[in-house]
Amino acid sequence: MRRLLPILLAFLLLPGSGMAAPRGVECVVPSKPGGAMDLTCKLVRSGLQLVPDHATRAVHLSYMPGGIGAVAWHSLALPGRSDGDTLVAFSGGSLLNLAQGKFGKAKPSDVRWVAALGADYGMIAVRADSPYKTLVQLMGALKRDPSKLLIGVSGTIGSQDWLKMALLVKSAGIDPKALRFVALEGGGEAFTAMQANYVQVVSGDASEAHLMAPGGSVRVLAVLSEKRLPGLLSNVPTAREQGYDVVWPIIRGVWMGPNTRPADYQRWVRAFDSMMAAPEFGRLRSEAGLYPFTLTGQALTDYVQKAVDEYSTRASQLGLMR
Repeated sequence: MRRLLPILLAFLLLPGSGMAAPRGVECVVPSKPGGAMDLTCKLVRSGLQLVPDHATRAVHLSYMPGGIGAVAWHSLALPGRSDGDTLVAFSGGSLLNLAQGKFGKAKPSDVRWVAALGADYGMIAVRADSPYKTLVQLMGALKRDPSKLLIGVSGTIGSQDWLKMALLVKSAGIDPKALRFVALEGGGEAFTAMQANYVQVVSGDASEAHLMAPGGSVRVLAVLSEKRLPGLLSNVPTAREQGYDVVWPIIRGVWMGPNTRPADYQRWVRAFDSMMAAPEFGRLRSEAGLYPFTLTGQALTDYVQKAVDEYSTRASQLGLMR
């Protein structure tokens, strides 16, 4: 009987046995490892430990890079797909791509928007051994010779990383079209390229810089926030402080497929409401390099639609619409 007990327990834990172990959760990262999308899913994984109904469930991260979110969107936002335990990370960049038609004919209502976990901000960084110690010095070098430096961005022309840099140089009297941009797949790849000196500047996100800063290999020249950010980047001046009136906030959160059952969708909305209301969540969010900004369910859905409309208007003004 003692020999049969382990076998019996294993059988009882099999799916369909009546005592199945809690099913795992999948969080899809629509980029390569190491960037802010990766951080979003890792925050989901650690944050769900604060929710009693989810604390024992394993959260598996799946990486689906390609097209700065386009591959994940077209793979998981399918009309016939239904999975109540798959979450997909998104950012303000995802909404910008939607606005510009970079996901084809996709529209915000094609998926179910679950939760915004926090806010991020744009930033400009160079290597720690770079001769440029301020944004003013960098802009001066680009004004003298726009082709001198390679600038790493996540995505191609019109991506949010491209737009951040384009707005900055435009305010410095430089034609963005004269710059040399290198399109990369996610912030992790951009920082890796900079460490290899393949690019000399990265236009990315504060959360990514937050991840890289402890190693001492990166110098952040400016954050694109209204005021200085607390924590690890507190000594970094804003672009505004240095004479460039550019602010770029970034929402970070998760969505689910369009055919998710209403009961499953509401279950996840409640789970994220509970998670983000927990006192410990603030610490986890800060460790991920994000700042307070929380929305769920219908409130997030309304926010996303408004943001996409605003991005569409801005992109049209810059001649970026397809």
